[in-house]
Amino acid sequence: MESVTPILEFKKTCVSYTKQTMAVKYVSAAIERNTITAIMGPSGCGKSTLLRAVNLMHNLYPNIRVDGEILLNGENILSMEPIDVRHRVGMVFQRPAPFPTMSIYDNVLSGFALNGIKLSKAEKDATVERCLRSVALWDEVKDVLNKKGSFLSGGQQQRLCIARALAMKPDVLLMDEPTSALDPIATKHIEELLLELQKEVTILIVTHNMGQAKRISSKSMFMYLGELVEYGDTETMFSKPSDERTKAYLTGKMG
Repeated sequence: MESVTPILEFKKTCVSYTKQTMAVKYVSAAIERNTITAIMGPSGCGKSTLLRAVNLMHNLYPNIRVDGEILLNGENILSMEPIDVRHRVGMVFQRPAPFPTMSIYDNVLSGFALNGIKLSKAEKDATVERCLRSVALWDEVKDVLNKKGSFLSGGQQQRLCIARALAMKPDVLLMDEPTSALDPIATKHIEELLLELQKEVTILIVTHNMGQAKRISSKSMFMYLGELVEYGDTETMFSKPSDERTKAYLTGKMG
Protein backbone atom coordinates (compact mmCIF):
# COMPACT_ATOMS: atom_id res chain seq x y z
CA MET A 1 0.00 0.00 0.00
CA GLU A 2 1.38 3.39 -1.01
CA SER A 3 2.15 5.67 1.92
CA VAL A 4 0.43 9.04 1.90
CA THR A 5 2.33 12.17 2.92
CA PRO A 6 0.46 13.85 5.78
CA ILE A 7 -0.71 17.35 4.98
CA LEU A 8 0.73 18.62 8.27
CA GLU A 9 3.36 17.06 10.47
CA PHE A 10 4.82 18.12 13.79
CA LYS A 11 8.35 16.81 14.37
CA LYS A 12 9.66 17.39 17.89
CA THR A 13 8.00 20.80 17.83
CA CYS A 14 8.79 23.00 20.84
CA VAL A 15 7.61 26.50 21.72
CA SER A 16 9.48 28.44 24.40
CA TYR A 17 8.53 31.77 25.94
CA THR A 18 11.87 32.08 27.74
CA LYS A 19 14.86 29.77 28.12
CA GLN A 20 13.28 28.48 31.31
CA THR A 21 9.64 28.24 30.12
CA MET A 22 8.76 25.67 27.47
CA ALA A 23 5.05 25.84 26.65
CA VAL A 24 5.09 23.05 24.05
CA LYS A 25 7.51 20.15 24.48
CA TYR A 26 8.68 17.91 21.62
CA VAL A 27 5.31 17.32 20.00
CA SER A 28 5.33 14.83 17.10
CA ALA A 29 2.16 14.00 15.14
CA ALA A 30 1.11 13.51 11.51
CA ILE A 31 -2.19 15.11 10.49
CA GLU A 32 -4.10 13.41 7.68
CA ARG A 33 -5.61 15.37 4.80
CA ASN A 34 -9.35 16.23 4.91
CA THR A 35 -9.81 15.37 8.55
CA ILE A 36 -10.95 17.30 11.60
CA THR A 37 -8.47 16.93 14.45
CA ALA A 38 -9.53 18.08 17.91
CA ILE A 39 -6.82 19.34 20.27
CA MET A 40 -7.93 18.86 23.86
CA GLY A 41 -6.47 19.34 27.31
CA PRO A 42 -6.72 21.46 30.48
CA SER A 43 -6.21 25.22 30.36
CA GLY A 44 -2.58 26.18 29.96
CA CYS A 45 -1.49 22.85 28.47
CA GLY A 46 -0.18 24.33 25.21
CA LYS A 47 -3.11 23.70 22.84
CA SER A 48 -3.47 27.23 21.49
CA THR A 49 0.28 27.77 21.57
CA LEU A 50 0.79 24.76 19.30
CA LEU A 51 -2.00 25.90 16.98
CA ARG A 52 -0.59 29.40 16.63
CA ALA A 53 2.85 28.03 15.79
CA VAL A 54 1.35 26.53 12.61
CA ASN A 55 0.36 30.03 11.47
CA LEU A 56 3.71 31.54 12.52
CA MET A 57 1.87 33.89 14.87
CA HIS A 58 4.74 33.62 17.34
CA ASN A 59 6.94 35.47 14.84
CA LEU A 60 5.20 38.63 16.05
CA TYR A 61 6.85 38.25 19.48
CA PRO A 62 10.68 38.30 19.61
CA ASN A 63 10.84 36.49 22.95
CA ILE A 64 9.00 33.39 21.65
CA ARG A 65 11.04 30.65 20.01
CA VAL A 66 9.81 27.68 17.96
CA ASP A 67 12.11 24.69 17.49
CA GLY A 68 11.84 21.34 15.74
CA GLU A 69 9.88 21.16 12.50
CA ILE A 70 6.33 21.80 11.31
CA LEU A 71 5.92 20.36 7.82
CA LEU A 72 3.16 21.50 5.46
CA ASN A 73 3.00 19.12 2.50
CA GLY A 74 6.54 18.10 3.40
CA GLU A 75 7.95 21.65 3.58
CA ASN A 76 9.11 23.11 6.88
CA ILE A 77 7.02 26.23 7.48
CA LEU A 78 9.52 27.52 10.04
CA SER A 79 11.82 28.28 7.10
CA MET A 80 9.09 29.96 5.04
CA GLU A 81 7.99 33.58 4.84
CA PRO A 82 4.97 34.22 7.09
CA ILE A 83 2.97 35.70 4.20
CA ASP A 84 3.41 32.46 2.24
CA VAL A 85 2.37 30.34 5.21
CA ARG A 86 -0.74 32.42 5.83
CA HIS A 87 -1.84 31.95 2.23
CA ARG A 88 -1.93 28.23 2.93
CA VAL A 89 -2.98 28.18 6.59
CA GLY A 90 -6.14 30.03 7.65
CA MET A 91 -6.97 30.99 11.24
CA VAL A 92 -10.25 31.55 13.08
CA PHE A 93 -10.21 32.80 16.65
CA GLN A 94 -12.31 32.28 19.76
CA ARG A 95 -14.43 35.40 19.48
CA PRO A 96 -15.97 36.43 16.15
CA ALA A 97 -13.76 39.24 14.87
CA PRO A 98 -14.84 40.69 11.53
CA PHE A 99 -12.96 43.89 10.74
CA PRO A 100 -15.40 46.45 12.22
CA THR A 101 -14.87 49.24 9.70
CA MET A 102 -15.21 46.95 6.66
CA SER A 103 -18.33 45.80 4.86
CA ILE A 104 -19.26 42.12 4.71
CA TYR A 105 -18.01 42.12 1.11
CA ASP A 106 -14.64 43.67 2.00
CA ASN A 107 -14.20 41.42 5.04
CA VAL A 108 -14.22 38.35 2.80
CA LEU A 109 -11.64 39.94 0.48
CA SER A 110 -9.41 41.43 3.19
CA GLY A 111 -6.69 38.79 2.81
CA PHE A 112 -6.15 39.79 -0.80
CA ALA A 113 -6.00 43.48 0.10
CA LEU A 114 -3.56 42.90 2.98
CA ASN A 115 -1.26 40.89 0.72
CA GLY A 116 -1.44 43.33 -2.20
CA ILE A 117 -3.17 40.84 -4.50
CA LYS A 118 -5.29 42.61 -7.11
CA LEU A 119 -8.51 41.03 -8.38
CA SER A 120 -10.93 42.18 -11.05
CA LYS A 121 -14.46 43.13 -10.01
CA ALA A 122 -15.73 39.84 -11.47
CA GLU A 123 -13.10 37.86 -9.52
CA LYS A 124 -14.00 39.71 -6.33
CA ASP A 125 -17.72 39.07 -6.80
CA ALA A 126 -17.12 35.38 -7.53
CA THR A 127 -14.82 34.96 -4.51
CA VAL A 128 -17.26 36.63 -2.12
CA GLU A 129 -20.16 34.51 -3.35
CA ARG A 130 -18.12 31.28 -3.28
CA CYS A 131 -16.88 31.86 0.26
CA LEU A 132 -20.20 33.01 1.68
CA ARG A 133 -21.96 30.05 0.06
CA SER A 134 -19.37 27.68 1.52
CA VAL A 135 -20.31 28.84 5.04
CA ALA A 136 -24.05 28.89 4.30
CA LEU A 137 -24.21 32.67 4.72
CA TRP A 138 -24.83 33.86 1.14
CA ASP A 139 -28.64 33.71 1.20
CA GLU A 140 -28.71 35.59 4.52
CA VAL A 141 -26.45 38.49 3.47
CA LYS A 142 -26.47 38.74 -0.34
CA ASP A 143 -28.70 41.83 -0.21
CA VAL A 144 -26.69 43.59 2.53
CA LEU A 145 -23.08 42.98 1.43
CA ASN A 146 -22.23 46.67 1.90
CA LYS A 147 -23.25 46.65 5.57
CA LYS A 148 -20.58 46.36 8.26
CA GLY A 149 -19.68 42.85 9.47
CA SER A 150 -20.60 43.93 13.00
CA PHE A 151 -24.22 44.23 11.79
CA LEU A 152 -24.48 40.41 11.88
CA SER A 153 -25.34 38.14 14.80
CA GLY A 154 -22.52 36.39 16.69
CA GLY A 155 -22.98 33.12 14.81
CA GLN A 156 -23.13 34.93 11.47
CA GLN A 157 -20.00 36.92 12.34
CA GLN A 158 -18.11 33.72 13.06
CA ARG A 159 -19.25 32.22 9.75
CA LEU A 160 -18.06 35.43 8.07
CA CYS A 161 -14.66 34.99 9.73
CA ILE A 162 -14.51 31.41 8.43
CA ALA A 163 -15.44 32.67 4.94
CA ARG A 164 -12.63 35.23 5.22
CA ALA A 165 -10.17 32.48 6.16
CA LEU A 166 -11.33 30.31 3.24
CA ALA A 167 -11.00 33.08 0.64
CA MET A 168 -7.30 32.37 0.05
CA LYS A 169 -8.09 28.66 -0.48
CA PRO A 170 -5.87 27.41 2.37
CA ASP A 171 -4.75 23.82 2.75
CA VAL A 172 -5.31 23.92 6.51
CA LEU A 173 -7.82 25.80 8.67
CA LEU A 174 -6.89 26.42 12.32
CA MET A 175 -9.71 27.12 14.78
CA ASP A 176 -9.11 28.20 18.37
CA GLU A 177 -12.31 27.42 20.30
CA PRO A 178 -14.44 28.96 17.54
CA THR A 179 -17.79 28.30 19.23
CA SER A 180 -17.01 29.09 22.88
CA ALA A 181 -18.61 32.56 22.58
CA LEU A 182 -21.69 31.32 20.69
CA ASP A 183 -25.10 30.06 21.79
CA PRO A 184 -26.03 26.36 21.30
CA ILE A 185 -27.94 26.95 18.04
CA ALA A 186 -25.08 28.92 16.46
CA THR A 187 -22.64 26.29 17.74
CA LYS A 188 -24.66 23.55 16.05
CA HIS A 189 -24.57 25.47 12.75
CA ILE A 190 -20.78 25.89 12.96
CA GLU A 191 -20.28 22.20 13.76
CA GLU A 192 -22.40 21.15 10.78
CA LEU A 193 -20.45 23.59 8.63
CA LEU A 194 -17.08 22.15 9.70
CA LEU A 195 -18.18 18.61 8.88
CA GLU A 196 -19.00 19.83 5.38
CA LEU A 197 -15.84 21.93 5.00
CA GLN A 198 -13.47 19.05 5.78
CA LYS A 199 -14.14 17.79 2.25
CA GLU A 200 -12.09 20.73 0.95
CA VAL A 201 -9.78 21.73 3.81
CA THR A 202 -8.00 20.02 6.71
CA ILE A 203 -9.16 21.39 10.07
CA LEU A 204 -7.43 21.57 13.46
CA ILE A 205 -9.70 22.75 16.24
CA VAL A 206 -8.79 23.56 19.84
CA THR A 207 -11.79 22.83 22.03
CA HIS A 208 -12.62 22.50 25.72
CA ASN A 209 -15.95 20.97 24.71
CA MET A 210 -15.46 17.21 24.80
CA GLY A 211 -18.91 16.65 23.34
CA GLN A 212 -17.93 18.79 20.38
CA ALA A 213 -14.69 16.88 19.87
CA LYS A 214 -16.61 13.62 19.91
CA ARG A 215 -19.26 14.91 17.49
CA ILE A 216 -17.11 16.38 14.76
CA SER A 217 -13.52 15.10 14.90
CA SER A 218 -12.15 11.87 13.49
CA LYS A 219 -8.77 12.35 15.22
CA SER A 220 -7.94 13.79 18.62
CA MET A 221 -4.84 15.02 20.41
CA PHE A 222 -4.69 15.19 24.20
CA MET A 223 -2.11 17.58 25.62
CA TYR A 224 -0.98 17.97 29.22
CA LEU A 225 1.68 20.34 30.59
CA GLY A 226 2.92 21.09 27.08
CA GLU A 227 3.32 17.46 26.05
CA LEU A 228 1.30 15.45 23.55
CA VAL A 229 0.11 12.59 25.74
CA GLU A 230 -2.04 10.78 23.21
CA TYR A 231 -3.02 11.09 19.55
CA GLY A 232 -5.31 8.83 17.56
CA ASP A 233 -8.87 8.04 16.49
CA THR A 234 -11.36 10.09 18.49
CA GLU A 235 -13.72 7.16 19.01
CA THR A 236 -10.90 4.99 20.36
CA MET A 237 -9.56 7.74 22.61
CA PHE A 238 -12.96 8.31 24.19
CA SER A 239 -13.77 4.61 24.62
CA LYS A 240 -10.31 3.21 25.42
CA PRO A 241 -7.74 5.91 26.20
CA SER A 242 -4.23 4.50 26.36
CA ASP A 243 -2.96 6.87 29.07
CA GLU A 244 -4.37 7.37 32.56
CA ARG A 245 -4.05 11.16 32.21
CA THR A 246 -6.26 11.09 29.13
CA LYS A 247 -8.79 8.95 30.96
CA ALA A 248 -8.78 11.32 33.94
CA TYR A 249 -9.43 14.32 31.69
CA LEU A 250 -12.18 12.67 29.62
CA THR A 251 -13.99 11.45 32.76
CA GLY A 252 -13.86 14.88 34.41
CA LYS A 253 -11.32 13.97 37.10
CA MET A 254 -8.80 16.44 35.64
CA GLY A 255 -9.61 19.85 34.29
